[in-house]
Amino acid sequence: MEQIAGSFRDPSGHVFSHNDQIFRTVQATAKASYEKFRDSPVVKLLAEQGNLIGFDEVPHNNWPENIPSAEYVLRHPKIPYISYAYEWTFSQLKAAALCHLAVQLELFDEGFVLTDASAYNVQFQGPDPIFIDLLSIRPYRDGEFWLGHRQFCEQFLNPLLLRSLTGVSHNNWFRGALEGISTADIAKLIPIAKRLSFNVLLHVMMQARLERKSVSDPAAAVSSVKNRHTLKKSNYRALLQQMHNWISKLQPAGEKQTVWGEYAKENTYTGDEAQLKARLISEFTNRLKPRLLVDIGCNSGDYSVAALNGGAEYVVGFDFDQNALELAFARAQADQLQFLPLWLDASNPSPSQGWQQSERLGFDQRTKADALIALAFEHHLAIAKNVPLDQVVRWLTAIAPRGVIEFVPKDDPTVKRMLALREDIFPNYSMEEFAGHLSKFGRIDRTETISTSGRTLFFFEKENK
Repeated sequence: MEQIAGSFRDPSGHVFSHNDQIFRTVQATAKASYEKFRDSPVVKLLAEQGNLIGFDEVPHNNWPENIPSAEYVLRHPKIPYISYAYEWTFSQLKAAALCHLAVQLELFDEGFVLTDASAYNVQFQGPDPIFIDLLSIRPYRDGEFWLGHRQFCEQFLNPLLLRSLTGVSHNNWFRGALEGISTADIAKLIPIAKRLSFNVLLHVMMQARLERKSVSDPAAAVSSVKNRHTLKKSNYRALLQQMHNWISKLQPAGEKQTVWGEYAKENTYTGDEAQLKARLISEFTNRLKPRLLVDIGCNSGDYSVAALNGGAEYVVGFDFDQNALELAFARAQADQLQFLPLWLDASNPSPSQGWQQSERLGFDQRTKADALIALAFEHHLAIAKNVPLDQVVRWLTAIAPRGVIEFVPKDDPTVKRMLALREDIFPNYSMEEFAGHLSKFGRIDRTETISTSGRTLFFFEKENK
């Protein structure tokens, strides 16, 4: 029995992993709220909409060993891959925000609210966001305010506004500040001409002013909170709906065309070489049938789709290019693929962070798959980032015991362009060196040359030790 580190802050219950299953305890303080929610028709409604993680109560005599004392133990389906908001594209963060608000609105209509608005309470199953924190649901109290408003703004709204109003992606900033982007900070960045929008005034400029006031005069801020008037129930719901309507219209700055429309016009499945590569990947996954496959350098998802077509159950793709990832996500949505594209700077992967560096697990701790494909990728680390070739191979082969890695030689036009404006300081960058390093970490099953420039696929399997 292993407690999931990110759940330690919640006194209502904790999440555990045991025998590849996920369990949640419900403590006495949350018993009444949980029972009322469990018995409400909203549970079935949210489940039918696909917005709420499933759960069932485990009979006491079937509780896992070493489970802490609790009123209930719940079992949840396991999310194939845990991701965080700083790894999502703009469209994914927007979808997660809308899912969060949709859940709140359905709950509110049945007499429930959420105690917080953490982006970490939303995960993705393929392209679909899903709310996972049952214990943040409790009965509505007459006259109360939206207690999670500030957190929602910091972890959903402000990162979206950063991209929508300034054109800057949220990923690096959010990764460096796990609680999100403060309203005081985003207020300083919003162009003056856009500060007069009603929504920006209400949710950003006024909130930033209140934050500044609480710092300069904390006693007055405390007094103001204590003496504030209650909020009508209709106004509470209207606030949630207004936020939902606003966010649904947000778009990245400067992007007017829909990404799926552009993909449909410029499908990247062209050329004999690309088709050969796709066929080889499909054949590879058809033989292996991996439950989880990782595609490093997934671009718009062509070969992730090839892997799914071949027999992979679930694919998580990683890339640095925001536009490519937007294409991949739109594609996954349109075709309802079991494919989750995520943002990754491979030269600086997400680290383990939070309390005791265990609250949010890093890329290496989370990313253990059954199979790997890394196509037209290794030279971006070895040439563009000066990472030694043996370290590139070690990092890739640590992700999965079997896989396909494409080696791009110096004679390839792409590498020639990369070296055109810099000194070639890579005397050991060669097919032979790459094969030698790969052989140290596993067995090379076979190779396939797929281009006239000598691009070669290496099929490997790690030795059992």
